[in-house]
Amino acid sequence: MKIKNILAFVLVVLVSVFSGVAYAHGVDGETQKFLTNNEGAAFIPFLYIGAKHMITGYDHLLFLVGVIFFLYKPKEVLIYVSFFTIGHSATLLLGVMADIHVNAFLIDAIIALSIVYKGFDNLGGFEKFFGKQPNTKVAVLIFGLFHGFGLATKLQEFQFSKEGLFTNLIGFNIGVEIGQFLALLFVIIVINVWRRYPSYHKFSTVTNTALMVAGFLLIGFQLTGYFVSV
Repeated sequence: MKIKNILAFVLVVLVSVFSGVAYAHGVDGETQKFLTNNEGAAFIPFLYIGAKHMITGYDHLLFLVGVIFFLYKPKEVLIYVSFFTIGHSATLLLGVMADIHVNAFLIDAIIALSIVYKGFDNLGGFEKFFGKQPNTKVAVLIFGLFHGFGLATKLQEFQFSKEGLFTNLIGFNIGVEIGQFLALLFVIIVINVWRRYPSYHKFSTVTNTALMVAGFLLIGFQLTGYFVSV
């Protein structure tokens, strides 16, 4: 078996594992207990929860991996990540403060769609099939809005105290940014090292195809959950 086929097989297995734990992406028991019982402002604990949630939020991270995959300059990475941050911060705060409810399965399916979109975009799919390239910054901002609603939905699953809510949300949001920074730092280091080798471009098609496969599998799991729950 050629090495490219072996890599493709490994990636498909990995994305299947990611999808297999799709329902586990959320909040662990200890955190659930804290959120349920907490009263008043608790900036540091919410900051920690936000950071942990982002580091374990592989759907968010898969999308960001796709976003930065072909970005070579630190300035470009900063700009695109900033668009994503503005989007998800806005809807995270708006969703919880205004008590806007969104079906968790549907919003997670849209988040999974963002992974498919970015893999398709990196493969040049829009140019090939539609002859037109969408504005990638606007797309990242829009999908960032949906990712923020996803985070808001996770928090709204708990009937925690409204006392100190804004302070706690700010802490959670900053924690999300810290977790996002740490995760992306690791990803950027790996990608920058990989870029030194010819295999980077050779396997870029396989990698972005794997992103699309992961996104489609996650969409399937989330839509299945939605139709089972209604």
